[in-house]
Amino acid sequence: MSWYRNTVWFVKGLREYTRSGYESASKHFNPADVEVNVAGRSFLVTGANSGIGKATATEIARRGGTVHLVCRNKERAEVAKGEIVTETGNQNIFVHIVDISNPREIWRFAEKFKNEHKLNVLINNAGCMVNNRELTGDGLEKNFATNTLGTYILTTALLPLLEKEADARVITVSSGGMLVQKLNVSDLQSGNGTFDGTMVYAQNKRQQVVLTEQWAKAHRNIHFSVMHPGWADTPAVRSAMPDFYQKMKNSLRTEAQGADTVVWLAISSEATKLPSGLFFQDRQPVPTHLPLASTHSPPEDEEKLMEVLEEFSQKFKSTSPG
Repeated sequence: MSWYRNTVWFVKGLREYTRSGYESASKHFNPADVEVNVAGRSFLVTGANSGIGKATATEIARRGGTVHLVCRNKERAEVAKGEIVTETGNQNIFVHIVDISNPREIWRFAEKFKNEHKLNVLINNAGCMVNNRELTGDGLEKNFATNTLGTYILTTALLPLLEKEADARVITVSSGGMLVQKLNVSDLQSGNGTFDGTMVYAQNKRQQVVLTEQWAKAHRNIHFSVMHPGWADTPAVRSAMPDFYQKMKNSLRTEAQGADTVVWLAISSEATKLPSGLFFQDRQPVPTHLPLASTHSPPEDEEKLMEVLEEFSQKFKSTSPG
């Protein structure tokens, strides 16, 4: 059935995920939803120096929010900060250098951040698609380390800070690619069989959907959501999927169009009227499985994912200095 899922997903994508899909959907948007002043609220955006992360950070800054840019590269982060400050006039933009594929680094950052800042909204945007199997210095497969474990550790480490605030939110940027994947807890680090970076990435994005659903059940006073930005023209797409980019470049969404639903989920009062734990596309909750697809997983697999990630998390916390 995998060929069926892939074909249905791609056809659906041609219709909905491109720029024309956004333009069609946006006719039904209420502009007032995002005409909000968020001065005094604090937002943390990972992977914020380019692409959807930077577009999101810019729109939040434009509305007066305090924005923490979490980036891997200091030079690119400082350039992005300067551009955001110049474009929005908002001086409350702060840079933090963290490699989201390094669990010890995430723990160190989170513990320091909790002592120095407040946090209303966490936006998990950082991600990677490495097309050959690479291990980090900790022996973790790089896509898993960044997309799944990094997202898990940062979110769980910052939950105590979020719990202190009214209207706290966590938004995770996933992908419609997850629709072709069933959760696989038996090979989280993709060590078995042929390595396909695109499918590994899609599996990680399925894992993010499951994480969001599980967190929503466990933390009732925080609003969790996960979303698909559509197919956008970002540096990450150009570098990780050059063939796809060449084929689709004239149909791709702009970075701002890809970021629109992230911004809506982060600041709109309409977003939190909907239940926590949903998957969104173009400001609407959408199904997490394609029709007729056998991608549903049993509850015990979802619980196992959470257990394994918690074990990894605690292991790296206990070996993290400070």
